[in-house]
Amino acid sequence: MLVRHLSYFVTLARERHFARAAEACNVAQPTLSAAIRKLEEDLDARLVIRDHHFVGLTPEGERVLAWGRQILTDYNSLREDLSRLRRGMVGTLRLGVIPAAMPSVSFLTDRFCSEHPAADVEIRSLTSRAIQRALDAFEIDGGVTYLENEPLENVRRVPLYHERYVFVTRREHPFAGRRTVTWREAATQRLCLLSEDMQNRRVLNNVMASIGIVLKPPVVSDSFLGIYSHLRHGAWSSIVPHTFSYMFGGAPDLVAIDLIEPAHSQAIGLVLSNRDPPTPMTNALLASVLEADLGFDFTPPA
Repeated sequence: MLVRHLSYFVTLARERHFARAAEACNVAQPTLSAAIRKLEEDLDARLVIRDHHFVGLTPEGERVLAWGRQILTDYNSLREDLSRLRRGMVGTLRLGVIPAAMPSVSFLTDRFCSEHPAADVEIRSLTSRAIQRALDAFEIDGGVTYLENEPLENVRRVPLYHERYVFVTRREHPFAGRRTVTWREAATQRLCLLSEDMQNRRVLNNVMASIGIVLKPPVVSDSFLGIYSHLRHGAWSSIVPHTFSYMFGGAPDLVAIDLIEPAHSQAIGLVLSNRDPPTPMTNALLASVLEADLGFDFTPPA
């Protein structure tokens, strides 16, 4: 069995289409099909259901997919480890980051890139649930997500900071001159919030539920850019992590006001697969994170 054949099979399982998989592997479709048939022959098992096109994987194919992902990860780790002895860390660090943590991610990658200048970084905006799936499938090296609200399984957790929440609105808003706003007051305003598939929104829902309020914002978005657009328009306000100000705090027409009653915070951290041994890229990331200075106040409110 060749590693290349296993790689073609894993790609086919991801793309679920022979032509797209061949393109992703940079080979002709007949070459990919022949490699899959050779893999089936070597393993003495039918792996792919075919009917003039890709239909799905057999039960044996699903098992081979799980093993294949792990074998390819180990093989790539071996190559990275050998290359690191010669040239230092090379390859691509793959990070999955929840939208709420995007303002902080550069503080982690800056340290990593300084220590490993020959390595690249690929950042993907993912929900917390997608981070779990990507870690399980060996598609990312680490994730930055919530640690407490909906904890991930089979991961190593490294706390980074606590996210707290602010009410953001235009300077002409009646609340603009205040130092604090209660969650109950914020709920009465015309809000634009993240959508329900984002854990940040589910955190806000839980805080509001603790004081007997059900959030029903007239506008939702799966992106903070969508929220920012509505804030700049002036008709909406929002509840966002305090790190939002790091990216958009330069807008002179917006103000961020601390939310109280309750004063709530959530732990944000790095999550890594707890597989043993860890990959060289995972080890390098962990070492960088443990020494990183986040650079601005991420401490929870008193």
